[in-house]
Amino acid sequence: MKLTRQSIFALIFCLALPLAVAAQADKQPQAAETAIRAVLDAQVTAWNAGKLEDFMTGYWRSPKLTFFSGGRKLEGWDATIERYRKNYQAEGKEMGKLQFLDLDIQTFGRGAVVRGRYELTLSDGKKPTGLFTLVFRKIKKDWKIIHDHTSSN
Repeated sequence: MKLTRQSIFALIFCLALPLAVAAQADKQPQAAETAIRAVLDAQVTAWNAGKLEDFMTGYWRSPKLTFFSGGRKLEGWDATIERYRKNYQAEGKEMGKLQFLDLDIQTFGRGAVVRGRYELTLSDGKKPTGLFTLVFRKIKKDWKIIHDHTSSN
């Protein structure tokens, strides 16, 4: 059997394609994790600047967004921001300085689960803390929180 230049090229391409696909697949979880960390970092920056609307850009702006906390289930972006306003911007309340700790990001296709701990530092020195689980989904090009389950200690 005589191999032509085209058949050699085709053979090399067929052998290299699975390697290229595998290499790309290995990069996708890293890219997703990096993008999700950027969303969380932007949320912390917005929160610490007192910009609740900017903080909320990390959430899916949909009536299907769910937020579980304190034994309550909220549905929708509007209900979620109102909860934040009531608990952190109402008279006598403060947002404090936020940080996310112990992050564990597990990606799967166009979704991810993020587990971690939050800590607020308030002006009186108190440091409320708690655990959270976030479910992210890639919607168009952006990673958004579609479900938030947060508990306080």
